[in-house]
Amino acid sequence: MTNSVYLHIPFCSSLCTYCSFTKFFYNEKMVYSYLNSLLREIKTKYRGEIIKTIYIGGGTPSCLSVKELEYLFKIIKIFNFDANIEFTMEVNPESLTLEKLKLMQENKVNRISMGVESTILKNLKYLGRNHDFSLVKEKMQLIREVGITNINIDLIYALKDQTLKDLKMDILNILSLKPTHISTYSLEIYPQTILGIKQEKNISEDLDFQMYELICQELKKHGFMHYEISNFSKPGYQSRHNLVYWNNENYYGFGLSAASYIENIRRTNTSSLKKYLAGNFLGEEEVLTKKDILSYALILGFRKIEGINKNMFFKKYGVNLLDLYNIKDLLKKGLLKENAFNIYIPCDKIYIENSILINFVGE
Repeated sequence: MTNSVYLHIPFCSSLCTYCSFTKFFYNEKMVYSYLNSLLREIKTKYRGEIIKTIYIGGGTPSCLSVKELEYLFKIIKIFNFDANIEFTMEVNPESLTLEKLKLMQENKVNRISMGVESTILKNLKYLGRNHDFSLVKEKMQLIREVGITNINIDLIYALKDQTLKDLKMDILNILSLKPTHISTYSLEIYPQTILGIKQEKNISEDLDFQMYELICQELKKHGFMHYEISNFSKPGYQSRHNLVYWNNENYYGFGLSAASYIENIRRTNTSSLKKYLAGNFLGEEEVLTKKDILSYALILGFRKIEGINKNMFFKKYGVNLLDLYNIKDLLKKGLLKENAFNIYIPCDKIYIENSILINFVGE
């Protein structure tokens, strides 16, 4: 059963220096052509299930005009909504208006994810962002004004010339906004991005680690649960949509470059706008073997701080978690830990989780 939907809106009013996602400059004529193709794809693939989570990402979904958003929400009415749906929409401060927020709220959007990234002007300029912290505070007030209280803030750290003092200021400023969820990302520099083309370099691993430790300590001190490697929430506000990914459950992905996982098949849509507009939606398809499925389940499941529940894993896959791969060996080495219910990566090893998860690739 597939109960979650991701929709990709690839348009932006400006291009961030670090972004590696599929995106294009906003173009009114192109938007309507794209939304028409999105509608065709949904009609082709959606099978009428009750949808419990929807996530509209990008790109910058909030850069669409009110009329374009009205059309997008009209398309979304195709889905059968669960009464307790979690409906998330990504927004940027500079393109968010009260009129757009009212429209979102009227169409059952009940969770906002805002790309703040930093509250310090020099960092925002480095990242190619066009807002400042005063604008963020203004837009947070508008979000609450329309009655949406479940709000995620994105924070990017490990920037060129960033200090621990800078980062602490970012954390405290973001905490002053009183979000219910904070997603944190160590800056990765990809070749095809503006930073990559400029041949910018990552900061030292030692400083990156110190920054990660600072984030974990400060957010925990202020009542946030560290529930996934990069994600923190107030109790009860974990991202239900993202937990679908980390629990290796099925989901639909509609739109340019969107990924789906349905009935043991992983599909990724084309990243070519020309092909997508012509109705050639599919890019790649991977039919998973039982070993592939188990490998994904481990790699994704161990991203959660609580790890993987042994009983639930056995019920879902018919396999004892302890009998898989070299898990017993990793437990002996202290790279994994076990309690009565779960197997998990210990807190002091979370930062090196990639070197642990590599054990489950290609087995």
